Amino acid sequence: MGKSGKPRGRMTAYAFFVQTCREEHKKKHPGESVVFAEFSKKCAEKWKSMGTKEKKRFEDMATKDKVRYESEMANYEPPPGEGKRKRKGKKDPNAPKRALSAFFFFCAEERPSVRSQFPDYGVGDIAKELGKRWEGFTEKAKYEAMAVKDKKRYEQEMVIYRGGGVKKPKVDPVEDEEEEEEEDDDEDDDE
Repeated sequence: MGKSGKPRGRMTAYAFFVQTCREEHKKKHPGESVVFAEFSKKCAEKWKSMGTKEKKRFEDMATKDKVRYESEMANYEPPPGEGKRKRKGKKDPNAPKRALSAFFFFCAEERPSVRSQFPDYGVGDIAKELGKRWEGFTEKAKYEAMAVKDKKRYEQEMVIYRGGGVKKPKVDPVEDEEEEEEEDDDEDDDE
């Protein structure tokens, strides 16, 4: 039980495995401090390489712990004012979309390339790959300019949203750029 008398949270099979690894490590190397990042990485690698039979012991421990947790929670009465989380205010669907960062613009453009290059990657792996590419990317000016433009858009829309002006009709950015180019062409004709 925790400090407030609330039952200790239930543990997963992997958590039991890590706990066991840590206890074994302490027995083999008493007094040695553990570098958490390295230890966690080694545990994760070992867990991935384990077979179903090896993991069964830890899954059984997790199942028992789940039963313990559920029975303790059934009898648990939170003290007044505790146990209820504050809910975040619901986002207004009419609020302007937040401005995107240069990295997000880069990701939107690069994601299809990463997906085609690594079709077996999940969402997390794709994000990691995009992050690596962004770190090594040297021509960020294009995306930073897009981010600045989007930030201005967001700020203008927020002023309007908060009641500070008349809302402009939405314009497709591609059409907007084409109109600007046409205006530039017209200026050349005047000279």
